[in-house]
Amino acid sequence: MLTEGTDEKPMKNKKRSIPFIFKLTGCLIIFVVLFVISQIYGAANATAKDVWLAIASNEVSDSILVIRELRLPREVAGILVGAALAVAGTIMQGVTRNPLADPGLLGLSSGASMALALTLAFAPGVGTFGIMLACFLGAALGASLVLLLSAMRRGQLSPTRIILAGAAVSAFLYAVSEAVGLYFKISKDVSMWTAGGLIGTTWGQVQAISPVIIIAVVLALLLSKQLTIMSLSDDVAVSLGQRLVLIKAFLFLVVIVLTGASVALVGNIAFIGLMIPHIVRTFAGTDYRSVMPLSAITGASFMLLADTMGRTINAPYETPVAAIVAMMGLPFFLFVVNKGGKKRS
Repeated sequence: MLTEGTDEKPMKNKKRSIPFIFKLTGCLIIFVVLFVISQIYGAANATAKDVWLAIASNEVSDSILVIRELRLPREVAGILVGAALAVAGTIMQGVTRNPLADPGLLGLSSGASMALALTLAFAPGVGTFGIMLACFLGAALGASLVLLLSAMRRGQLSPTRIILAGAAVSAFLYAVSEAVGLYFKISKDVSMWTAGGLIGTTWGQVQAISPVIIIAVVLALLLSKQLTIMSLSDDVAVSLGQRLVLIKAFLFLVVIVLTGASVALVGNIAFIGLMIPHIVRTFAGTDYRSVMPLSAITGASFMLLADTMGRTINAPYETPVAAIVAMMGLPFFLFVVNKGGKKRS
């Protein structure tokens, strides 16, 4: 009976599984609906026709100009950042096999924020691309410090040790960015970035950073099969011929690029890289060939939702999108920690 029961269960699960194309289609439909809603609602409401004319025609009116020059660039930026942070979190959770891995919790975002503050203080005229390069270096520095502190004690790197090191490093790097802002009297400029500001995003910024994020996401998708193998165990990956050091280094570089570009574009937004992969795995399974593209679309949709909420909750005033994400992300983080603790005990 036991054998029959164990054989029958996978068959039932297999019958109930939804094909990937249906999951992808559903995520894309949600994404399109949220994109249209993000263009219609705000301090000044528009219509679906205005959205279409703003995208597909050269007509000019007050509502069309608001969509074309203000809402479209900020929502495109939100889409890019949501996809980038979701993919970065997916990679980190797969490589480290740590359910709490997230660019914001492991020092990447804080390192990029510190580099951004230093760049605004010492080289304010470098432009968007220069700020992005500085954020890459800062993200690499933050992650390196976290890994260094986590590896100071002998033994395997535990999720708890990495998170504690990430919290310490993040607090230190954020303190450095605040100190730089106060000393050089650029606190307002730094705060506009680090508060997760989609406000004021321009087409020039989007055009400078979007190719970097798109290329990095495509590279991550191409390596999703290798990530699936590595998420099982290092021994399994080696036995299947995977070059662990090379692939991990490349994926780590992709995470640095995605996080640095996101901070350079809209500032520091935490928890997206933590939440989205967990949410996607509930309906996509553990194969990263499915999880990765669905995470990118879901992360983009989540940012559209968060920014629309930020613009409409207290209109005509705006609630920072970082605050909206944090209010949803913190309970989710505590849930994951509690769930993980029960499993370990």
